[in-house]
Order: sequence, then C-alpha cells, then structure tokens
Amino acid sequence: MADSTPAGGLAGRLRHPEDGEILRLALPAFGALVAEPLFLLADSAIVGRLGTVPLGGLGVASQALTTLVGISIFLAYGTTAAVARLLGAGQHGAAIRQGIDGLWLAAIIGAAVFVVGWPLAAPIVHAFGGTPAVSGQAVTYLRISLISAPAILMVLAGTGVLRGLQDTRTPLIVAVAANAVNIGLNATFVLGLHWGIAGSAWGTVVAQAGTCAAYLAVVGRGARRAGVSRLPDLAGLRAAARAGASLVLRTIALQVVLVLMTAIAARQGDAAIAAHQVAGRIWTLFTFALDAIAIAAQAITGRYLGAGDAAGARAATNRMMAWGFGYGALFSLLLLAVRPALPALFGVAPAVRGLMLAVLLIVIVQQPVAGVVFVLDGVLIGAGDQDYLAIAGVITLAVFAVAAAVVVATGAGLVALWLAYCVWMAARFATLTLRVRGTRWLVTGAVRA
Repeated sequence: MADSTPAGGLAGRLRHPEDGEILRLALPAFGALVAEPLFLLADSAIVGRLGTVPLGGLGVASQALTTLVGISIFLAYGTTAAVARLLGAGQHGAAIRQGIDGLWLAAIIGAAVFVVGWPLAAPIVHAFGGTPAVSGQAVTYLRISLISAPAILMVLAGTGVLRGLQDTRTPLIVAVAANAVNIGLNATFVLGLHWGIAGSAWGTVVAQAGTCAAYLAVVGRGARRAGVSRLPDLAGLRAAARAGASLVLRTIALQVVLVLMTAIAARQGDAAIAAHQVAGRIWTLFTFALDAIAIAAQAITGRYLGAGDAAGARAATNRMMAWGFGYGALFSLLLLAVRPALPALFGVAPAVRGLMLAVLLIVIVQQPVAGVVFVLDGVLIGAGDQDYLAIAGVITLAVFAVAAAVVVATGAGLVALWLAYCVWMAARFATLTLRVRGTRWLVTGAVRA
C-alpha cells in the first residue's frame, strides 16, 4: 500500500530523494541522448560541405527514416516502464525476461521496416514534395540507411531494458563510442573517399550494427546471470506488442507533425528545406538534452509505482517538472548566445542563413515549455498511462493540423510554420498538465491493471 504522506515510502528515506535519483539517472542519460543529435549535427556539417541540395536531401531522408523507425519508439519507452515496474516489485528475473521479449519484437519489426521500406523509398521521398535534385539525394540516403533498421530498433529496445533496470551509464558509454565512430566513418566516406551522401548513409549502417552488437552482449550477460532464457517467448512477444499499441498511436501522432513540417518546408523551396533541416537538428539536440529528465521520469515513476509508492511518484514528478522548466530556460540562454555563429558552422548559403536565424529565435522561446512537456510525457509513460497519451496525441495533432493549414492557405513561410509548431507544443503542455493534476495515472503494482 502506498504511504499516505509525501515523505513516506521510498521518498522518505532521503532528505531530497528526488534530486538524488534524478541526477543519478538523468546525467548519464543526458550524455547518451545528446550524443545522437551531436552526431546528426556533425553529419549535417559534413554533408553541408557538399552543397544545399545534398543537405536538403539529408533532411528529407532523415525525416523519412525517423518516421519509419520512430513509430517503434515504444520499444524503448514501453520497455523502460515495464521493466522498471517489475524491478520495483522485486521481480528482477521477470524484468529481464520482459526486456528480451522487447528485443525480439524489435528485430521482427525492424526486418519488416526494411522489407516494406526499401522498395517504397522513392515514393516515400517524393511524398515530401522536394525538388527532383533534393529527392534524388534523399532516395540514395534512405535506401542505404534502411539496411540498419533492425539494428536501430534493437538498440531502442536494449536501451529501454537498461534504463528500466536503472542503468543509464552503460547506454552513455555505448552511445558516445558509437557516435564517435560514426562521425569518423562519415567524414572518411564523404570527404575522404568522395562517396557523397551515400557515404554518410553507409557510415551510419556500420555504426548501428556495432551498437546493436554491444547491447545484445550486455543484455545477454544479464540474462545469463539471472538464469533467463534468451530465446523468444511467443506469449511475451504478444504481450509486448499489445502493451505498445497505444504508444504507437501516440508516436504516430508526433511523427505526423514532424512529417508535415518537413513536407511543407520542402514545398517552400531548397533554401527553406535546408534551413529547416539545420534548425531541426539543433532543436533535436536541445530536445534530447531536455529528454534526459524525461528518461529519468520513466524509470523513477515506474519503479515507485511498482513498489506501491504513489506519494513518492508524485513528489518526484513535481520536482522533475521544476527541473524541466529550469533547464529549458538555461538552454534558451545558451542557444541565444551561440545563435550568431551557427550559420557559419554549417556552411549554409546566404539565402539559408536568414531563414535559419529567424527560426532559431522560435526554438529559443520554446525551450522552457518544452522542458515541462517532455518531463510529463516521461512521467505518464513510466506510469503506463499510454491510453491517455494516445488520446492526447490525436487531439494535439488536430490542433497542429489547423495551424499548419492556415500557414499553407496564406502562403506564409518557414517562420510561420515554426510558429504553428509552437501552437502544437502549447497544446501538449495543456493536455499533460491537466492529467498529472489528477490521480488516475497513479496506478501501483508490478503490472498496471
């Protein structure tokens, strides 16, 4: 039974337990999360040396690949929450078994993504509406990158297993090493061997394969120690797939927003899509940085509720909301300071520079609200409140669709498009804060009923 006082249960054993737990999990998660967008920024800088068209092609192909594999982000988020609940309930072996089922499901989905996506690469890219030159570059990148789809999804699942086990240090080590290798390979293939945008894609394929192998080794070692089989379990696979259904809907709603953003920007011309691509990479970097607290929220919330400590879960949530807002404000100041130097870093053309600088102002303003949104998203995922997240995702998608339609109908430019994105973020803030004020998300036990 949950302790009735905010200081009771797990939360009462330390003077400031929320800060200790947040720091222990969020700091390594921060490093692991920012490693990926830092690589993407480096990749954009490398490909940007080839010109505006390859850079635009990278933007379109990256969004297409992110959409195809991003729908399966539940493999990380859902696994984190389920494993953390079981761990909080003292069922370590069952937690490992849950993670292995997630890995097998990831391999199956990844193979399906490759089989379906490879022959449809050209239609997928052309749906974004870019110029023929940009689309040609994007098709080349996408087809090669799809080879790594199974590895990418297994990395998501493996990361979720370790986060659920309250281990964010190992993902940090793996992510830093993998992305350092990836940058080196891409620079060699693109600038050294002159493979063009294909070199960037091949570097990513090799790096993702190595990352997947590392996670399989770590989880496999844990399974041996716990005496858990590494073979697939059909019942476990079905349970993992059912549990992820609502998260898939939530993720699809998020991905549709990003796809619409890219498609509308691509129709505004090469300069607009190039500026959008770079600004999007920078936004992703700060998003992932803020998401470190959300990752901690998933693991902490799941563990508290699995242990029956609803009061501890709420206390941690309140603390993490404050952290999210504070770090969002800090990131706003940081980005404001470095903004003037960013166009030169990416080697963008003069026509791209002005658009990029204007959009970055909108990115700066969004950071504090985004910090709270990401934290609450993580809290509700950790609580297993996926059904509400799915409903909220559909509602906020409708809000964005209206705002984006106004942008298209009025012929407004890239800045207006990013203002529509701000409207969407505000809608997410409203739906998530409304939910956490109540108690329906505070369900305790090893498995959410």
